Order: sequence, then structure tokens, then C-alpha cells
Amino acid sequence: MINFSKFSGGVHPRGNKNTHFYPTVRLDSFKTVRIPMGMHIGPPCTCVVKTGEYVRVGQLIGRADAPMAVPIHASVSGTVQSVHKEVASSGRAVQVVVIESDGLNTFDDQIKPPVVTDKASFVQALRDSGLVGLGGAGFPTYMKMLPPPGKEPDILVINAAECEPYITADFRQCAEHPDEIIDGIIQVMNYMGIPKARVGIEDNKPLATEVLNYELMKLRLAANLHPDISIIRTKTIYPQGAEKMLVYTLTQRKVPAGGLPHDVKVLVLNVSTVRFISKYLKTGIPLIRKRLTLDGSAVKVPCNINVPIGAPIPDVIEAAGGLNTDPGKVIMGGSMMGVALDRLEASIIKQNNAILVFDQKEAAIPPETQCIRCARCVNVCPMHLMPTDLDNMARNKDVDGLNQYHIMDCIECGSCTFVCPAKRYLVQNIRNGKMYVRAASAKEAAGS
Repeated sequence: MINFSKFSGGVHPRGNKNTHFYPTVRLDSFKTVRIPMGMHIGPPCTCVVKTGEYVRVGQLIGRADAPMAVPIHASVSGTVQSVHKEVASSGRAVQVVVIESDGLNTFDDQIKPPVVTDKASFVQALRDSGLVGLGGAGFPTYMKMLPPPGKEPDILVINAAECEPYITADFRQCAEHPDEIIDGIIQVMNYMGIPKARVGIEDNKPLATEVLNYELMKLRLAANLHPDISIIRTKTIYPQGAEKMLVYTLTQRKVPAGGLPHDVKVLVLNVSTVRFISKYLKTGIPLIRKRLTLDGSAVKVPCNINVPIGAPIPDVIEAAGGLNTDPGKVIMGGSMMGVALDRLEASIIKQNNAILVFDQKEAAIPPETQCIRCARCVNVCPMHLMPTDLDNMARNKDVDGLNQYHIMDCIECGSCTFVCPAKRYLVQNIRNGKMYVRAASAKEAAGS
């Protein structure tokens, strides 16, 4: 079944899915890992280990003391080399635990499958696992399971669109672990009391659709189970995988301005997230490893890899084959919405689904010229905003205008910047504008 996209706007960047059919390779033997205590939206964790302490794989090293935080666990066994503060890839200063691996990968003997009997124990298990949304945002997954009263979801949407150029990690998840994906979906449906699920996959990934449908067929024939799960091929268009766009495509429900999917009774989870849920409920092993795509013009061997969380990016690149030239830009995430790193010495984090390394030529940023008022940015904006006006207001720090033109509804997909013939830095300035709005709101709240 093809369910063509109904949302307006969007663009068609080159897919560059160079690693589409490259099986995931597990990489270990990293000398050290550097695990930040802030890998989620919300306050950072409190470090509970000290320099010189021996830790095991899966052992708690970061305690979650705030509702929007989830715990952090050691991804290797070895000795804590240091605990210090540094500026993370997110731009905020957090504590970082550096562990020198002993190469043994000795697991914590406290690890065991969680006892889950109802919704409350299911939600607690998800929090204990340290799970955040594995699509890139880093929102604590257990919080999605706690919607306000009256907004309990009646449909589960699984995001397997993977519309960002280059990234194929979720596709490989579908190709390699379809059984655990379907099992994870069923577990969420059962414990959350959700009657139906819809899995959205862009129509340029027919193999993912086929293998998931095959798993469903096996359930129906072998186990006589008939869950209301549909695998839906959607139109290939960016940003099809954006939460609000996918909800509209699969359910025809429109998330209101400033709202969340639970406002239309929808729960959205990434395909890798539900696969992890299945695996965690069976093993009790917390979130300590990450599957990601390594690609870009400076990468010698593009690939999909599975590495310990905290593995230093230079070591990951070297272990995967190295670079063929000096890097001009390194992006954590996709080429449209990823974050350009100010240094290569960052580490792999929970929500990191790609590392893209581009050579000097491809990384060159063309200079801005004057806006020609062509309205291309307006035509492609999936949120029906006025990017060129938001850009001007952000440059002038016009907070009232930014609020009037709904800057906080921007999903920062980058479609406007992608089509701009004047090469305006639209998304960058809109992000700045959001900071001005937040700062003004905080100042107003402090003064009231």
C-alpha cells in the first residue's frame, strides 16, 4: 500500500544512501570511552562513580534525579580514568566520565530482564533502561508513555521513514532485526493499551517494507496472532520523517501549533527505539551501544557500524577505515538537520544516528547574497511559515515579530535553506531567533 504524502511543502535532496546495502559491522576494542552525563533533553545526570573506580558493562554511572532525565550506564568495562566538565556537542557544559577499557567487556552481574506486568512497571523499565528516542531528538522515551489525562494514544506511529540524506542505520535495523521490531511494537501496544499501529517507510526502501510484512505474516500463520499493524509505504520526500509530517501522513491527524502528538492521541516512536524495547525486555541490558551510519566525501569506507556509546569519533573513524583526506566539516546526524561539530574529539552519544565527514571542497559554504523575494522558502516550508521574514526578524532581534510569526513552530528541517538561491543562512538565524525568544520569556518570568 502506498500512502502518498499529504503535507504541503518539502524538498527532494539527493538521497546519497551509499550504505543502503552495507550490513552493520560491530566495532569494539576502543582504548577509552568518553560518556557525557547529558545525552537527553532535560537536566544532566548526577555522576555516581569516581576516578580510579572499576566499572562493568551496563553499570549505572549517571543517576537521573530529574523527571526529564534518564540514567546513563557504562558501555565498556574498565577503570574510570577521569571525571571532568567539558562542552558537549550540544553546546552545554556537562560532566564527562572517561573510562579506560580493559578489553574484557565484563557485564555487571546485576543485569537481568525487568519484571514487567502492567503499564506502570513497563514505563519504569523504560526509564531504568536509559532509553531516549533513537531517531535523533533525545527525548526520554518513558515520558512519551505518560500523556496528560484524556490524551491517551489510540494509535502508535512508528517512524522508519529515514528521509535524511546519507543515513541508512534505521533501514539496516529493519533489514537485520525485523522480528525484534515487530515484537517491540506489540509490547508497546499491549502495555500501553493501544489498539493499532502504523509503520511509515518511504517508498525508496521496498526491502524494509517486505521484511517487516514477512514478519507479520509469520506471526499470523505460525502463532495465530493478528495484531492491527500496518506497514505503509509513504512518498519519498523530505521531511517525511519529521514527527508532525509523519503523523499527518499516516493518520490524517494534524498536530496543532505548539502541540505534541499526544494532543491528537498519537504516540510516535522511532523504529530503532521499538527494537531496543524488545531486546531490553528480554535481556535487561540498558542502552549502551549505538548503530549509526558513517559516510561523507572524506570517509574512505562508508559503512553502518555498531559501537559503544562514548566511543571517541576519531577512534570510530579510524576503526572503520579512516579518512581519505583532511576533513572540512564533521556533522553529527544528517546533512539537513545534523549539528556541525566544532572539534573532532566529540563522542558517540545515545541519539547519534550518523557521522558525516566532508572534504574541504564539499564543506565550503557559499557567501550570502541579498534575498530576491522569490518565495521559494515559503513554498517548501512544511509548517506554513515565512522563513525569510523570520530570518530578518532574528537578525534584528525583533522578539515581538518572531512571536507573531510563530517562530517556535519551526521544526528546523532546513528545507528553506536548501532551496534559497541567495544562500541565506535561514535555519541558523531562525535558531538564533528561538534563543532570543526563550531568553525574553525567561527574563519576563523572572521579573513577574
